[in-house]
Amino acid sequence: MKKILPLIAVFSLLLTSCSKQFIEILPVDTVTVDVLYKTDKDYQDAVIGVYGIFQDQYANMYYFGDIRGDDVWDELVKGTAGAVDNFTLANDDALLINTWRNYYKAITRANALLERISTADASITNKNRHTGEAEFLRALAYFDLVRIFGDVPFVTKSISIDESYKTPREKVDKIYDEIIIKDLLDAEAKLPASYTGPDVGRATKGAAKALLGKVYLTRKDFAKAETKLQEVTTMGYALLPNWADLWDYSKNEHHSEYIFDIEYEQGLGGEGSIYTNRFTPKVTSMIAFYGIAGSVDDQNTPHQVLFDLFEAKDKRKDITASRGYTDGTGKFIPILISSNNMSAYTRKYIARITTANDSPADWKVIRYADVLLMYAEALNENGKTSSALPLLNQIRTRAGVDPYATLTQAQMRDKIALERRMELAFEGHRWFDLVRTGQAYTVMQKYGMKPHNTLWPIPFAQIQLVNNRAIFPQNPGYD
Repeated sequence: MKKILPLIAVFSLLLTSCSKQFIEILPVDTVTVDVLYKTDKDYQDAVIGVYGIFQDQYANMYYFGDIRGDDVWDELVKGTAGAVDNFTLANDDALLINTWRNYYKAITRANALLERISTADASITNKNRHTGEAEFLRALAYFDLVRIFGDVPFVTKSISIDESYKTPREKVDKIYDEIIIKDLLDAEAKLPASYTGPDVGRATKGAAKALLGKVYLTRKDFAKAETKLQEVTTMGYALLPNWADLWDYSKNEHHSEYIFDIEYEQGLGGEGSIYTNRFTPKVTSMIAFYGIAGSVDDQNTPHQVLFDLFEAKDKRKDITASRGYTDGTGKFIPILISSNNMSAYTRKYIARITTANDSPADWKVIRYADVLLMYAEALNENGKTSSALPLLNQIRTRAGVDPYATLTQAQMRDKIALERRMELAFEGHRWFDLVRTGQAYTVMQKYGMKPHNTLWPIPFAQIQLVNNRAIFPQNPGYD
């Protein structure tokens, strides 16, 4: 996948050049692109165009999944990050507008591809694979949209500009039943279990099954979640023996624990990620030691509550949340307390970079540790606590902490939630875990959350464009 990343920029430019008009509610950027859909390679490139949108969108996923929760905060309280952290984000903030646009760009491109490939002839030799990838990405886009905004427009085909202004927000359940689950079931049937060569990194059968398992878990359909996640455990995935290797960007990222990432590549002219620069403190000696080019932004600070979760011997502790760095002599250099820089940071995205915002650090959408913990959760909710225990203990044993002996169902529920916090911190899970388990307001009200904040505001620009509250209302509490 990394070898074909440069095509993303080329294909995106081509789509833009073919566009006659852009609207914010449902971006139509494939109006006259039939010429693009002729050969198998055309369809492959079209899929790459959908992946490219996720590169842009997931550059901001930490706002939604991490800063919004209790384990991460915006220590310096500035701009959008501070407003997200304090539950004061305005409904016209650029974060919301760009998020809406990005997901509907991805959906529009996937829709266009799926419409055209459905009538493609036998010369499209990888028809199933292209279809499965587009369906997987469309399902991921809608899954993120409903988790962020709730009811959203339901669009599965190309529509006109006039139609887009009349498209209502549809109920979340309909979107789950008629698009997300349907797409993922079809995608898992069509996608290969693995790839070779430059195609490694594309969505696979395992990725579709794992995401579908998460969808079922989110909907509290624990029986289906158990079945689907169990299937993933039979596909050859395994935890890496050394947890730290997950964050060593000099090593192969497509390892046994890899299921699906939003991928970036250093040195390809704009295909790197922003995470290293965005999450590093403004400490001159640290920046020089790590070899980070460009300015850094002091965002995504680990909260004290996260530090307090870890046992001293936990191998995940110092990489997940740190108050300094260890220099070449083995000496620990603490971050000096200052109003100009945050006092702690995560090392999960630290990489040596020679150009600003050109990091090789990927965003791990779903990895095998997440699957094991979700599978344990589903088993436990289905009354199979003893079967869930070995899965939970696999995660703990790798982390170097003692496995649990016996747990009741209620204890297991709490321990799985705790383990997810320690294992998956800074990977965009905590806020969504709080919401899906019904714990968000209980945990977050002391940080300023109001009951309606389980959903984010619909971008005000979209409300204005449709200008019909009967079919397109704002979420409660944001008018």
